[in-house]
Amino acid sequence: MRHFLTLKDFTKEEILDIVDIAISIKKDFLQGKSTPLMKDKILAMIFEKNSTRTRVSFEAGIYQLGGMGMFLSSKDIQLGRGEPIKDSARAIGSMVDMIMLRTYAQERLEEFAAYSPVPVISGLSDLFHPAQLITDYLTMIECGIYLQDRRYDNLHIATPKVAYIGDGNNMANSWLMLASKLGFDISIASPDGYMPDTKVLEDAMKFAQISGAKITITHSPKEAVQGSNVVTTDTWASMGQEDEKEERKKVFKDYCVNDDLMSLADKNAIFLHCFPAYRDQEVTDSVVEGHQSRVFKEAQNRLHAQKGIMVWLHQNRI
Repeated sequence: MRHFLTLKDFTKEEILDIVDIAISIKKDFLQGKSTPLMKDKILAMIFEKNSTRTRVSFEAGIYQLGGMGMFLSSKDIQLGRGEPIKDSARAIGSMVDMIMLRTYAQERLEEFAAYSPVPVISGLSDLFHPAQLITDYLTMIECGIYLQDRRYDNLHIATPKVAYIGDGNNMANSWLMLASKLGFDISIASPDGYMPDTKVLEDAMKFAQISGAKITITHSPKEAVQGSNVVTTDTWASMGQEDEKEERKKVFKDYCVNDDLMSLADKNAIFLHCFPAYRDQEVTDSVVEGHQSRVFKEAQNRLHAQKGIMVWLHQNRI
């Protein structure tokens, strides 16, 4: 049984195969063609964390694939009242074809998958957000920023460089996984005490030795952004960190992606953000609305990237 919990579990070719499925599905979507690749299948969507884009994209995505999405809030099901994860996983999994779980601890996600009789997809955990990274690479490809070993319909860059600025959170960890698996360069600039997860970084370094990726960890946003093809960031205080918000504003005040910082990137660089974006904190309004921003293309691509994930899992169940 294959699950989609972290990009660590996937080879380079598998990741690119998922992206290729997403590209094909989006092409058909834009041409008005139906893609009932999961006809009559049911996706249970369990939310222990609130969401906008994750819920809308998965629910719309499974519908467009010919199936049905079932929204399950942890406030409404027994999992949220203390039922053991293994009991919920086996019970829910016996009635549906696939499960998406958006939760806090990665350990909860992994335990759920261990007992589920159907594929489980991460809708986000505190450690990783892998579906977003399929989305982001799809967006990079559409902007002509991708590795030279795949030929698409536009220009490519032999070895793209991505700069991530800000909190070393689940997005930073996920960028490390994607870069180290595919073999492009990643520079992460975070304040001391807010760096990416140590174990994730160790794993990424090992994968980079195979893929040829270059990983740079720094405290300097300017160093990270210099010459980059992609600049990205995330909120300074994620869900569950609200009580740290004011302190984090002080710590991260020099990590705002503004026009001056973007000017250090490649002249054709793009800006990405997984959203929600808190303007004039981690990024200025001028960058979000600027000519280099691709944040709304990126947001819309969640729909197609996640259809690619669901179809790949459905096709690789055995």
